[in-house]
Amino acid sequence: MLGVMPEFLRISHMPGYAMNATPFIIGSILILTFSPFTAATAETNIVYHGDPIAPVILSVTGILFFALLGRFIARRLGQPSVLGELIVGILLGNILFYFGVDLVTILREGTAIFNMVEQTLQGLSLEQSARKVLEPDVSDSVISIMQGPQGTQLLQIAQTVDVFSRYGVIFLLFLVGLESSIEEMRKVSSDSLRVAVIGMLCPILLGFIATYLLIPELSVNADMFVAATLGATSVGITASVLKDLGRLQSKETNIILGAAVIDDILGLIILAIVTGIIVSGSVVFDEILSIVALSALFLISAFLLSPHLLKFAIYLVRYMDVAEAKLFISFIFVMILAWFANLVGLATIVGAYAAGLILHDAYFTHWGDHLHHRLSIKDLVAPLEAILVPIFFVLMGIQVKLEAFLNIDVIIIALVLMLVAIFGKLVSGRGARNGVNRWSVGIGMMPRGEVGLIFASIGKSLGVINADLFSAIVLMIIITTLITPPLLKYSFSREASA
Repeated sequence: MLGVMPEFLRISHMPGYAMNATPFIIGSILILTFSPFTAATAETNIVYHGDPIAPVILSVTGILFFALLGRFIARRLGQPSVLGELIVGILLGNILFYFGVDLVTILREGTAIFNMVEQTLQGLSLEQSARKVLEPDVSDSVISIMQGPQGTQLLQIAQTVDVFSRYGVIFLLFLVGLESSIEEMRKVSSDSLRVAVIGMLCPILLGFIATYLLIPELSVNADMFVAATLGATSVGITASVLKDLGRLQSKETNIILGAAVIDDILGLIILAIVTGIIVSGSVVFDEILSIVALSALFLISAFLLSPHLLKFAIYLVRYMDVAEAKLFISFIFVMILAWFANLVGLATIVGAYAAGLILHDAYFTHWGDHLHHRLSIKDLVAPLEAILVPIFFVLMGIQVKLEAFLNIDVIIIALVLMLVAIFGKLVSGRGARNGVNRWSVGIGMMPRGEVGLIFASIGKSLGVINADLFSAIVLMIIITTLITPPLLKYSFSREASA
């Protein structure tokens, strides 16, 4: 990723490598499987005097190791890195959960654990908050773990891994923005708008019809929420694949990323409409207008005011080394825009992508021509992204619960939703003009990822989506997320060979 390749990836092509490396790999797997994930869970009567952060360090390192292993295997098989990281996460989460590793049990519940803790702090008992937020079949085990001697430490590890993963996806979209061009984005803005609108409305309409016909006993509110979930798009997976394929500056990429920003705003509006109908029985137009106004205000302010603020900030650090100045300014700028995006209701990655589009090396004129600088912004930020992004994808994989798909009814519903989800986004590629790989655009809009999970969890918390339907939606999200990397690679490879 971004030219950062561990040494063992380079030596893996040496003759006899596979045989000589086997003991090392097996030993490392055993050590890093049982050390990080059991060190924090083992009960002991020995008084511990070590650094309390040590289990956090070991656990994060273990996750990163498995991410590296998944990337290594994926590249050896000629697949995008993200696919290997996701699959390793799925295997890791389900195998260690089967063996009763407490940390994995906590990690698999994702943000639900933090919602549970928040409700506990607001006055509910641990048992009440767990049964309110979690599925019945896991609430008892989570309660037991949290009340155990290592509960606080496990929560600390889970929080750290979650934070690192969020930093990772922010830096990923920031780097994607750095390699994009505002001018090129403007050229395809009409294409992005058409792709986003089609990619939102088509899956929603088809999803509503499919759910209504397939599960007639569901309420209309449930049909609407399932449909809204199908309209969501998560661009993090696509951005990672496009970067691996070296396609970040293509027309298709600009269309996909532009559509993703518009899609995020449309998704918020749809979510506000559906939630308003469910909660109050009517559409709250004031809330919709507020979302549109705040989103427009953020994007306009970011592109008009940020250049002036950047020049002033760079002037203040003019006595620093150019590498220090670039790194500090870049980090602060991307985090501020990510925070402001979240403040107005947009995803943090929208702010991160906007930061990448706005910031560039030419701002740092105090140190001379930026073409002669020893390190670019990309060179400085890339190591952070290379370490943190794999944690995000492995964590997403860990949260995939394979046992939820043993119900045949869940599988049938999930397959129908999957077909609708895939077709609806593939059709969106037709919104791009001639001369563009429309299949690649449609495939790039396909993954639902964490955005779809957020939509589904909101529906579940409102009581309109039951456990089986939630599991079916999760399966749809998993499949659309996993099939995107190989399909996108195949689509671009066909274009290259044509």
